[in-house]
Amino acid sequence: MRWESVLAWRMARQHLAERSTDPLRVISDICGLHAQVMSSAQLTLWARVVDAPDVEELLWEQRQLVKTWAMRGTLHLLRTDELPLYVGAQGGLKPRYEQQAWLKHFALTPEDAQAILRDVPLALKDGPLTREQLTQRVHAGLSRGYGDLLKPVAFRGELIFARSEGQNVRFARPEPFERLDVEAATRELTRRFLTRYGPATREAFAKWFGAPSPAAPGRWIKALGDEVTETGFGWMLGADVEACEAAAPSGVVRLLPAFDQYVVAAPRDETASAQPGRIYRPGGWFSPVLLVDGVMAGVWGREGDAVTIEPLQPLGRDVRVAAEAEAARLPGVPRVSWRS
Repeated sequence: MRWESVLAWRMARQHLAERSTDPLRVISDICGLHAQVMSSAQLTLWARVVDAPDVEELLWEQRQLVKTWAMRGTLHLLRTDELPLYVGAQGGLKPRYEQQAWLKHFALTPEDAQAILRDVPLALKDGPLTREQLTQRVHAGLSRGYGDLLKPVAFRGELIFARSEGQNVRFARPEPFERLDVEAATRELTRRFLTRYGPATREAFAKWFGAPSPAAPGRWIKALGDEVTETGFGWMLGADVEACEAAAPSGVVRLLPAFDQYVVAAPRDETASAQPGRIYRPGGWFSPVLLVDGVMAGVWGREGDAVTIEPLQPLGRDVRVAAEAEAARLPGVPRVSWRS
């Protein structure tokens, strides 16, 4: 198995080698849309779907998506019908509110934490509330730190985001559902991760999911038994090995937004990026990237009606032409420039 084959295989599995016509399948396949920045969630879908729908319409109008805290405690748009899967998988980790360091950081007692877990869903029973309203009704500590004390409630499947009122973020209870059994959920999520982001080490899996150590994700991989096999680059499903070995670069060029799922799960070294320091920036910010056959070969940005692309390695004329064609797909972008 060669690394360039791994990158080509990942691109194909993440709908980057060939765009899909099924946005909900794409969202399922790549384990949701990273939604720290909503415009990036839209562009993540745009990069993979022929005619990408408006994610805000899927979220607020059609209710086919739900916005919540998921992997790594970061915001994601998940398929509404798959929320039981992600909530079930969160049950495979020791809850934050049972960790003394977490309680001490937020100056909470175990009784405070249990009160928040109990009273936030009760407060949301009659409809969406802002954080300020939750703070008034439940616990003064909810005013500290954006959402950190609400994440454990979301991980239990008892809180999601509602449509904001102006600048005020609101929270709601999801429609009733039955959480998927923890063992079944961790098995399924492990399969999905490995068949989209593999081959991967247990450490890479833990980092992607947000586990404090690789111990639990390592057990989840091991629980798949004969379904998985270890390669020189980490674990993957045995059924995928032949296809991964046979994958080859095909000249695919894509513009990916900040926080794209491909970038989040990629190795943070020179194997997948010409200059990792320009991609993975301080403060947890991931740059928008120019992707060339799975390699992050540049960064880009948009200002008004213009896109500027900055290569991080020498690029041939064909790549530049393809990158400009990608930029032209963006609505309202008549101008593309290059920064040396």
